[in-house]
Amino acid sequence: MINKMKYVVLILMISASFIYAQSEIVLDIEIEGNQNIEKELVRSISTIRIGEHLTADKVASTIHDLYQLGIFEDVKISKESLARGVIVTIQVVEFPIIESVTYIGNSRIKDSRLGEITKLRRGSYWSPFLRNESEKAIISEYESKGYHLAEIEFVDTELEDNRVELTLEIEEGDRVVVKNIRIHGNKEVPNSRILRIMKTKRSSLFRSGKFEEEQFEEDLEAIIDYYNKEGFIDAKIISTEREIIDGRFVIDIYLQEGTRYYFGDIIVSGNTRFADHVIRDKFIFEEDEIFDLEKFNRQVNTVASMYYDEGYIYAQFDHDLERVDDRINVKFNINENNRAQVRKIRIKGNRRTKEKVIRRNLAIYPGDYFRQSLAIRTQQNIYNLGFFEPDIRLDYQPINRHGDIDLIIDVNDRISGSAQGGVAINSHDGLIGQLAVTHNNLFGNAWQAGVKWEFGGKTQNFSFNFTNPYTRDTNILTGFDVYHTTREWNTFELRTRGGALRVGQPVPFLNHARLVGGYSYYSKRYRILEGISEDDVSENLKDLDKRGWQNTSALSLTFTRDSRDNVFFPTAGSQIMFYNQLAGGFLQGDFDYFKQIVQMSWYTKTFWEFVLGTKWRFGYVTGYGGSEVPPDERFYLGGTGPDGIRGYGERSVGPRDGGLRQVIFSTEYSWPIASDQIIGLAFFDAGNSFNHLTKFNFWDMKIGSGLGIRIRSPFGLIGFDYAYSFENRSWEPHFQFGTTF
Repeated sequence: MINKMKYVVLILMISASFIYAQSEIVLDIEIEGNQNIEKELVRSISTIRIGEHLTADKVASTIHDLYQLGIFEDVKISKESLARGVIVTIQVVEFPIIESVTYIGNSRIKDSRLGEITKLRRGSYWSPFLRNESEKAIISEYESKGYHLAEIEFVDTELEDNRVELTLEIEEGDRVVVKNIRIHGNKEVPNSRILRIMKTKRSSLFRSGKFEEEQFEEDLEAIIDYYNKEGFIDAKIISTEREIIDGRFVIDIYLQEGTRYYFGDIIVSGNTRFADHVIRDKFIFEEDEIFDLEKFNRQVNTVASMYYDEGYIYAQFDHDLERVDDRINVKFNINENNRAQVRKIRIKGNRRTKEKVIRRNLAIYPGDYFRQSLAIRTQQNIYNLGFFEPDIRLDYQPINRHGDIDLIIDVNDRISGSAQGGVAINSHDGLIGQLAVTHNNLFGNAWQAGVKWEFGGKTQNFSFNFTNPYTRDTNILTGFDVYHTTREWNTFELRTRGGALRVGQPVPFLNHARLVGGYSYYSKRYRILEGISEDDVSENLKDLDKRGWQNTSALSLTFTRDSRDNVFFPTAGSQIMFYNQLAGGFLQGDFDYFKQIVQMSWYTKTFWEFVLGTKWRFGYVTGYGGSEVPPDERFYLGGTGPDGIRGYGERSVGPRDGGLRQVIFSTEYSWPIASDQIIGLAFFDAGNSFNHLTKFNFWDMKIGSGLGIRIRSPFGLIGFDYAYSFENRSWEPHFQFGTTF
């Protein structure tokens, strides 16, 4: 403050001395007193110029600008009058330059951290301002760690060339904890309840008693929020006091509760789009129910959402809380304003994905009245493509006096392709090597393609696939697969080579639904594994082992409906899949069978961000025309995957040669750890496989339960589960890639 006054007085004095020099021409400018600053820098900042008139404004401006640099302790300007004009002298006194900074006495905070929070650097100018700012930053840092008695002394040792060695001597003191919190003015809400609300706690055997200013302010807000929920809508914090006694905080909170109010009448005015009773029905409360301000605000938001979903995005909702005795009568006034219509939909930020791919997933279109629910569904549809980062932003821009808008969708492409190489371990195949190149947005067209090679002691798989969900810019899906695989099952090795074609399209009368038809043709060869006793294999498998290569020709039809709000971490919606496959018969081939699988999953949000998910999966396969079902088309339960029962090894549940029927029930309780990128979950799986429905026994279901985690990585979804088998009374780890629930 003293420096500022000195600065103002100096300018006034110099300005006064130049008041009569308005017509004097500047002949030269001399710089004096500078030690580390070049003279040309001072001249360049000065507004006084050679050949121009010297004025009081220029003098004042020059002094101001030089002080603003934070380099000079003092600035003086004088003049020497000559016959033809004046010579101006700018005399400066520089602050010393910091040569080194040393910290002494700090054990709780490292030197590097102190250097981060201050601007004390070698080469900085040591000024009173820098000193004050550094002291405040260090004290604040110590207070955040509970050291409210910390003191700092700055020692500067002068060196040559106007430089200083700076030493900060820090006296940290003891940690100051909260000894007591005293509440004053509360009559209806006991101290114990208020103290439970607060996160600032008294020091005890199990609590540190740490005091943080920011947290304390949040506690005060939480106290008022609680009072508002309990009907005390006039409650307020009058004041707070904090005192350090014997090295510990004693905190006093003075509050005023006011009257507890109950819900009264709702009086609606200004509405034309919705009838009074429709709006009043959104305010749900019982007779003599306490006026919960938080609940009331949620109900106001429900009314607002109802209007926004009809395009009234400019609607305003005002309410007066009229106090009548202990009742709150709400006068709810609505100013609907104009209804917004969408003129254009503008898409921004898509550097890789073509705009037409995004537009195919719109749920709202130009010409529609704006609907909030459709805008949110559009956002979900685009994110569920998997091509963009989670921060998809929706905005709108009014375009005319009627309130019509352009809807703006701002996306940010994420990496959609990956090249993978490495090894993995699972309980059945052991160590597996893998090389793969996949892309789910090839050329920005949403084309999905992948080449994959897996190799290991029990596995040799090669596959290539391609899918175009929008063939020739229509909603028709086309794709194909080519594969050559070798894999060991429980008692046999299976080699398969062949391919498949598929065609699909959305169901026009059912949202989020699609039908996909497919045809596959492939050859298979079965070989009974060495060391397997003939008593352990079926006659059918023995016969297949002798036949050599056999062909399968099959048609399939799959119905799916997916209304999940987020395919990576669903919190609402459902997923239904009905798969049918017919092999042999008029299609020819060496195998005649019919297979059906039905899977249904539901998701619902419970409390906080916890989500309950439930899945039912039923499977049925049967041969016809005297043909038996191939062993690899039967159901083998256990482990992870679509037929997984965690807590049991891969394909370890059910008959040794596979079952003809399956029932799986699974429940997951999941929660976000880092948005939808890292998910924690608790699960319960139950199921079994058998050959006839008459063999089904609900009490013979295999049950597993445990905990898991899902990580969304550039290589896909990675999961780890640790499950307990109730039958084996043992724990089983499970690694997986991709979504299976």
